[in-house]
Amino acid sequence: QLQLVESGGGLVQPGGSLRLSCAGSGPTLDYYAIGWSRQAPGKEREGVGCISTNDGGTYYADSVKGRFTISRDNAKNTVYLQMNSLKPEDTAIYYCAAKYAIMVVTPSNYDYWGQGTQVTVSS
Repeated sequence: QLQLVESGGGLVQPGGSLRLSCAGSGPTLDYYAIGWSRQAPGKEREGVGCISTNDGGTYYADSVKGRFTISRDNAKNTVYLQMNSLKPEDTAIYYCAAKYAIMVVTPSNYDYWGQGTQVTVSS
């Protein structure tokens, strides 16, 4: 059974950066599409982006395009979300998710979820 654990969240000032990690245990993440989503208080969960299994292709929501980057390190069984130029509206709990598939864009289609990590952007 695949398990995912996010880390790297915290408090950062507007314009700052954070790197979130999503570590997998159990099966290797090599064959899983990985996505990042976030949920702010009082709002629905929003897909942030995802990365494919084969060529590392990525997809990003318009709200984060050009600021966030998803990458994977198969040797460490870990996927990263690099977040730059953070804004207060990026404040949310961030989740990673996995599905045994090449690429999955829609968050509701993922099968495995981590517990989330809080990101707060505030001065």
